[in-house]
Amino acid sequence: MRKGTKLVAASAGLAMSLSLAACGDDGGSGSATGDRLEGVSLTVGSKDFTENILLGEILAQALANEGADVTNQTNLGGTSVAREALLAGELNVYPEYNGTGWTVHLGNEDPSQDPEELYTVTAEADLEQNDIKWVGRSPFNDTYGFAANGDLAAAEGGFDFDSMAAYLEANPDTTVCMESEFPDRPDGLVLFEEATGYTVPQSQQQILDTGLIYTETADGNCDFGEVFTTDGRIGALNLELVDDPGVMILYNVSYTFQNDVYEANADVYDEIVEEILAPLDEEKMAALNAQVDIDAVPYDRVASEYLEEIGLG
Repeated sequence: MRKGTKLVAASAGLAMSLSLAACGDDGGSGSATGDRLEGVSLTVGSKDFTENILLGEILAQALANEGADVTNQTNLGGTSVAREALLAGELNVYPEYNGTGWTVHLGNEDPSQDPEELYTVTAEADLEQNDIKWVGRSPFNDTYGFAANGDLAAAEGGFDFDSMAAYLEANPDTTVCMESEFPDRPDGLVLFEEATGYTVPQSQQQILDTGLIYTETADGNCDFGEVFTTDGRIGALNLELVDDPGVMILYNVSYTFQNDVYEANADVYDEIVEEILAPLDEEKMAALNAQVDIDAVPYDRVASEYLEEIGLG
């Protein structure tokens, strides 16, 4: 495929719970900015939620703009699906979070609360054990958290983890809505339970698709919901973040490459990733997410406009 050719289409249809927007056109190609990756074939993937899809789409377009023949496999599936595809060589690269790498993929406990240290130990261990190269680190930290229904938070004067646990214990009919993997993840619900001393019983757990958690909590059908803290819907809906005193794990993002693929054009990938990630603080990432989830702008358009903004379009 020559420079400037459109990306191969992503997997059909985005989950309705993630966004009102349908999947974009066959991955926006934009204007080629160079030919440093002419003749290079790459498969770019992502997990199946808004932020990760966007980060995958942004990289896919940036690589195509440098002449690469890119197969776009964003919105591939959950954490385990994307990771297994990378290890199997079905993907060459996808965006991953250092907290997930350290706890889920590498099976460790007690990650550092220093983002640079956590990135370093995760990157070194994954390269040594699995030949996976972590490239770049975002300024934003999209950690797991909880949001309360806005009316409930106003009535109770807001919540932190301890007061949320106390409210759950005092009100057995209270519901906490979570995605399916959160109760069993080593970096999920267990951290809240260990920090507060309150075990959330099955009777208070309601499992929903990720996107529905936000709307159901905002509407009051869930009292609390598991959220990603940089999600643009938090500021737009009737939600209030539960204050985390530093319990949940850090989730700065990197692009995880098969190392042999990375080494073939390391300088180019380093430069592209740095330019993509450097502007992405919490406010900017939340704004990009909101364009998809609130304004219903297609992923490929949000990605191409961002690349134009940072000079990679």
